[in-house]
Amino acid sequence: MNLYLQEIRHFCGMAKISMDELQRPDLQAYRQQEKLPCVLVLDNVRSGLNVGSVFRTADAFALEKIALCGITAQPPHREILKTALGSTESVDWQYYATTLEAVHVLKSSGYRILAVEQTTEHIWLQDFEPLPGEKYAFVLGNEVDGVQDEVIGLCEGLIEIPQYGTKHSLNVAVAAGVLTWELLRKYRLSKSI
Repeated sequence: MNLYLQEIRHFCGMAKISMDELQRPDLQAYRQQEKLPCVLVLDNVRSGLNVGSVFRTADAFALEKIALCGITAQPPHREILKTALGSTESVDWQYYATTLEAVHVLKSSGYRILAVEQTTEHIWLQDFEPLPGEKYAFVLGNEVDGVQDEVIGLCEGLIEIPQYGTKHSLNVAVAAGVLTWELLRKYRLSKSI
């Protein structure tokens, strides 16, 4: 870095943090650390790039796992690897032929199932309070069609992310990021994790 930029950063008190300074866990330590008791269920997500972004988000917020359903691509798909940047190695995932199958398996394993969707009956994301000791699975839908109606019928609740612009919905990977940040914030504030 040239001396001029070093002086500006020193004067402004800002400096980019190195990977060593971030003190991120290595893969083995990450696998053993406590995870947020949440599963993201991808209901027929078309774009491998979106799937890779969800993997990266799941790694960043230390989620339990991802359920890939139906036409959703699976690692080592080229587009997933392009955006996941190695997080397919750290985040547990499982493939299900249908989202209905994934929901039934997760329900029988004690997860509360909620869809992230725009519906007439919903809980605003900011009003959702995870219950202590409960595990959650959040279904995120296809980029065009959203969450399947049959899957919505099996959910215990529906969460909507408030939006104020002209577009109908958020990109599925962006929605996953907004959702998981809010969940992490609530779990950390309530000291549930």
